[in-house]
Amino acid sequence: MSLSRPPRAALLAVALSAALGGLAYAPAPTYAKPAAGADIVIPYEEFTLPNGLRVIVHTDRKAPIVAVNIWYHVGSKNETPGRTGFAHLFEHLMFQGSENHDGEFFTPFELVGATDQNGTTNQDRTNYFQNVPTTALDMALWMESDRMGHLLGAIDQKALDEQRGVVQNEKRQGENQPYGRRISARMFEALYPAGHPYSWQTIGSMADLDAATLDDVKTWFRSWYGPNNAVLVLAGDIDVATAKEKVTRYFGDIPASATLADMKTNIPTHAKDTRETIPDRVPQVRVYRAWPVAEMGTKDAVLLDLFAQVLGGSAASRFDTRLVHGDKIADQATAYQWSSEISGTFFLMSTVKEGVDPAKVEAALDEEMKRLIAQGPTAEELERARTAGVAGFVRGIERIGGFGGKSDVLASCAVYQTTPDCYKEDLAIYASATPADVQAAAKKWLSGGSHTILVQPSETPASALPETVFAAPATTPAATPKVDPKFKTVASTVDRKAGVPKTTTFPDLKFPAVHRATLSNGMQVTLAERHETPVVQFNVEFPGGYAADVGKKLGTASFALQMMDEGAGEYGALDFAARKESLGAELTTGAGLDSASVGLSALTDKLAPSLDLLADVLRRPTFAPAEIERVRATWIAGIKQEKARPQTAALRTLPPLLYGEGHPYAIPFTGSGTEASIASLTRDDLVAFHRDWLQPDQARITIVGDTTLAEIVPLLEARLGDWKAAPNAPKLAAVPKVANAAKPRVFLIDQPGAIQSNVYAAQLVPPTGDAGTIDFDFANGVLGGQFTSRLNSNLREDKHWAYGSYSGARNSLGQRPWWASAAVQSDRTADSMKELQKEISQFATGQAPATPEEITKVRAANTLELPGAYETASAVLGQIASNQRYGRPDDYIVQYKARNEAIGAADVAKAAATLSPSALTWVVVGDLSKVGESVRALQLGEAVELDADGKPKK
Repeated sequence: MSLSRPPRAALLAVALSAALGGLAYAPAPTYAKPAAGADIVIPYEEFTLPNGLRVIVHTDRKAPIVAVNIWYHVGSKNETPGRTGFAHLFEHLMFQGSENHDGEFFTPFELVGATDQNGTTNQDRTNYFQNVPTTALDMALWMESDRMGHLLGAIDQKALDEQRGVVQNEKRQGENQPYGRRISARMFEALYPAGHPYSWQTIGSMADLDAATLDDVKTWFRSWYGPNNAVLVLAGDIDVATAKEKVTRYFGDIPASATLADMKTNIPTHAKDTRETIPDRVPQVRVYRAWPVAEMGTKDAVLLDLFAQVLGGSAASRFDTRLVHGDKIADQATAYQWSSEISGTFFLMSTVKEGVDPAKVEAALDEEMKRLIAQGPTAEELERARTAGVAGFVRGIERIGGFGGKSDVLASCAVYQTTPDCYKEDLAIYASATPADVQAAAKKWLSGGSHTILVQPSETPASALPETVFAAPATTPAATPKVDPKFKTVASTVDRKAGVPKTTTFPDLKFPAVHRATLSNGMQVTLAERHETPVVQFNVEFPGGYAADVGKKLGTASFALQMMDEGAGEYGALDFAARKESLGAELTTGAGLDSASVGLSALTDKLAPSLDLLADVLRRPTFAPAEIERVRATWIAGIKQEKARPQTAALRTLPPLLYGEGHPYAIPFTGSGTEASIASLTRDDLVAFHRDWLQPDQARITIVGDTTLAEIVPLLEARLGDWKAAPNAPKLAAVPKVANAAKPRVFLIDQPGAIQSNVYAAQLVPPTGDAGTIDFDFANGVLGGQFTSRLNSNLREDKHWAYGSYSGARNSLGQRPWWASAAVQSDRTADSMKELQKEISQFATGQAPATPEEITKVRAANTLELPGAYETASAVLGQIASNQRYGRPDDYIVQYKARNEAIGAADVAKAAATLSPSALTWVVVGDLSKVGESVRALQLGEAVELDADGKPKK
């Protein structure tokens, strides 16, 4: 559960037999696919129940799943000072039990294999979403309707206190990060005057959350959470007749609430620029600047998206060209628009290169923005921005659910702009916008007063800043507004006392057929056709990732891969970025523990020129010295950022502790290396890595999308077929096995002023290719792999000391690192460690073995989600690439399903015994002046304090 508002541009922007468990490859179905342009259509039908619930239905039969996405037009802007945070608090409360379901909301969904399930709150709305197997739609609608119409009787003081604590730890977690939530809070407070609905944070103030009473929250729910303030979208394997019958049955008898009136546009103006400086525990100065601008749903808001893309939205933007590549005064410089219902907010942000005067960066930001306003974008820049926006939209609507998916687009349009297909207007503006249009919108909105925040490195974190008090917490109950009399209910035959509908049948999974070919140079090609969306995705993978750095300079693999698209073929870094953007292509490079890969997502109608870029990156990276120095400086700054962030500080430290110095995996799990190793890298090192480890005869090209072997193989052969491996290319050595620690150890990393502690308990487990991996991962599902697993149920739901607590093992060819973790409030650090130790120990030793209910739940989650797990091309690509990396057969997913169905209590107990609770390696990142003494007093092992580089402090 989270607070979310993606920028508007982001929205524009196998078959398993249930009876036999056999694998059947299905021919790729044919669908009417959207064009990669302004002719995109998401067909829908809609109806409204007598009680005011608006229902939108989109049919998409590509997978046997339905996205259930309900939006309440209630967000933090509908709160009042003194009662802030209620919308988000209620999002959490609605994941508790309801009057007819006693237990976590997630549990029935885990039992049917639901995917992509969550809820989010922002200034303007609260939404809840999940993808469920088609046969589980009745269950999902029963659950959503029960919490809409039958929730209040299940909310008691215990539930309120529990979720209040969870929300407060979510707030602490956001504020405990470098450049954390307090920075954005100060920006909105400065831009929006006291009393403006956007002046307070969606998560609310600690004081208001502390003061919220049971009567307060119940009144809030009664006031606004009726069907007449909601939109329900059903997308996927569903039709309107079925939807109308089911939705009427489950939701029709829920009475309406008061109708929440639409707020008028409220965009403040500022006569002059203002600024402030905020100290934070960060390694670099950062500049933020923002303006209130046109609200969502206006033409100007779309034009400002285009302006932001040209100014600072890509690696070819004006900001990157000037500040990052030209003057080299910033490691990052971006522009984006935060679109909201009654006012938008336009942001500039830049991370100042170490040693550079921030005033110089601010001046450059200002000059570039004013120049773009004065001159307008060029036709070429505008076309690139247009293509990038449409391409992002096309990629998003491949999915029926999730952020940017079709149900999300339809719901957003219906809630904010009344018509579910408002995206057509936005796309039409994208298509018709001229440079003069974009220039005029920017001139209108970005010429007034702005607010600037300069974040300065300090020993004092920004979380130490006092919260702004808009009003004293409310002490008198709010009045409940009158119910809207124009809405009526219809009788329902649903017997809610009978409980949640049982799902007894489940669909089979249709996994695309896999086709293979080999290029003349030995490159292996594997293709799965997916023709629903005009996009083709590629992954070219080579052996040799972080592990290839052993005995060399740590971070070489990651740095070399990063540099491969910083100029390739005839293109310099900026020209390459511009060409990529003009094609609407996404090109990624990266390394993992055991492999290096280059990925491409290409629009079908621009496939050939996009493949030209891919070939340039693979074969002809320039490794230009000037670009190496630019990226090096940014990279070293990034390492310092990792040390400042509690999660990455721990993940940098853990590997050497687990594997021992000199092991191929004894490197920061971020892959970034160390400041010293990156500083010492030469161009020759990068050229050597590319020559030695990108061996075409060892490469695996995985392709999923809108193409065929007959089409794609000649295109690949023409670009890659004559690529030969270097003579005497090295082979990746087998990863050596090491012993786990013989006794428990505790390592402490001090972050003064931290308001949370990040706690990790870790050890090594057998490799991904081990015969027992499926069993171990099943057992981990009981302990910490799911929302309702033991660790999260304990530290979040029962104790509410953490926003979340989970465990899991990272895939690797060698021994896998396994860890359990939680970010906990500082005053509960030692207590949380005791609980983690207890849960791990009792499970591993058999004192608290997996219950039949837990086994049933994990089995259902691992098997019944499979029909919905491969909805997207990227999911199919990931599975095929993983099968090849770990030497799995094509029918691995069948073996996975069959083994999960066969696992019993004895198997779980045996797998759980892989854990060694008496010899765990603990890492705690927090304010040791507050937590160090209590952690040492636990005597979980010898406690050693480490510095930011993971070295013992003297």
